[in-house]
Amino acid sequence: MPSPGLRRFAVLTALCTLLLIVAGALVTSNDASLAISDWPLNWGKLVPPMEGGIRYAFAHRVAAATVAVLVVILAAWQQSREPRAWVRRLGWAAVATVLAQAALGGAVVRFIDPKSLSIAHACLAQICFGLTVAIVVGHYPSLPTSAASASSGPAPTLAAAALFLQTILGAAVRHGAMTVVPHIAAAVVATALAMWSALQVLMRHMENAPLRRAATLLLALTFLQVFLGLAAYAALAATADYPQPMPVMIWATVAHVAVGSLAFGAAIALAMIVYRNDK
Repeated sequence: MPSPGLRRFAVLTALCTLLLIVAGALVTSNDASLAISDWPLNWGKLVPPMEGGIRYAFAHRVAAATVAVLVVILAAWQQSREPRAWVRRLGWAAVATVLAQAALGGAVVRFIDPKSLSIAHACLAQICFGLTVAIVVGHYPSLPTSAASASSGPAPTLAAAALFLQTILGAAVRHGAMTVVPHIAAAVVATALAMWSALQVLMRHMENAPLRRAATLLLALTFLQVFLGLAAYAALAATADYPQPMPVMIWATVAHVAVGSLAFGAAIALAMIVYRNDK
């Protein structure tokens, strides 16, 4: 197994990637996507004046640079200390994703915030987070195969795919590329798949503590995500006539994005644990 230091660094990288997603959500919710009109500099400076939406956009850029450095270090560290090729490949896939995300972030500024690039930028952030979560799970010992009484099937993988689709639709709604109706309709499907996946694991592997914890976490995050989605929609509707984003709408939306990312990560973790448990 990898060293404890490498394992802890992988956890740190995943947490910082989640914070990057939160920073991006703050930029979008505060209508600060174009608060800085150049890239890679910031109004021609390394550190711009911290006023208005500039502070959100600059914080997002700093978070992105930090995550890029952490992901590269993690991949290089794994290359020298990680014996399993599939974990090393996940690390380099995360590097490719974070570099592509940085390039898209620059393109968003250069091309005056086109919606398609902004949506792709948000989706790459979720993919990068999912890869770091998979790396973290990969750094923990495999479960004993005798602990499982029956295979859990493809349910966790389907739940992870549905939750990722929700992130795409959510990004499209936030950037004004579609109405909220498809997002709500897909949320019903994603919620049902997540519940089916978690309950199936709980019924079949209740005696298996790692599986039980992972399934319970996915179930709890899914219910919280539904509640936050309703809260975000209500806050947006209540403040639609205000000339600028209101705090209640901003924080409800940001929380919705953050918990959605956590639910996606929990589904990936559960799918990986189930797969390793069933082998």
